[in-house]
Amino acid sequence: MIWVEVSGYEEFMKAVNSNKDKTIFAYFTGAKDARGMSWCPDCVTAEPIVRGELSKLPEDSVFIYCQTGDKPHWKNLENDFRVKLKVNAVPTLMKYGSPQKLVEEELFKPELVQMLFTEN
Repeated sequence: MIWVEVSGYEEFMKAVNSNKDKTIFAYFTGAKDARGMSWCPDCVTAEPIVRGELSKLPEDSVFIYCQTGDKPHWKNLENDFRVKLKVNAVPTLMKYGSPQKLVEEELFKPELVQMLFTEN
């Protein structure tokens, strides 16, 4: 599994384009401050659960960890994540290019995260 960390829509699309021959899982989270804390309380709760299931990812897959920006940027309904990727909540975990995704409290359940990582 390859781990890629990006911030913002442009960086996210660059990471997708350079890995388009692989299965991509994308995790969208609110940006973190200097202390490493996200403004999004659900993101803070979900992150250790998602990280805890990363070992279940397919070997040849790519995991893109994407910070979507600060709260005002995220709340703008015209931001690229909402408009172009249909990501309307953080945290969101998706299998890129498929309808499979988990949103907000669904990410508090390790078994759901594991299912998303292992189902074809």
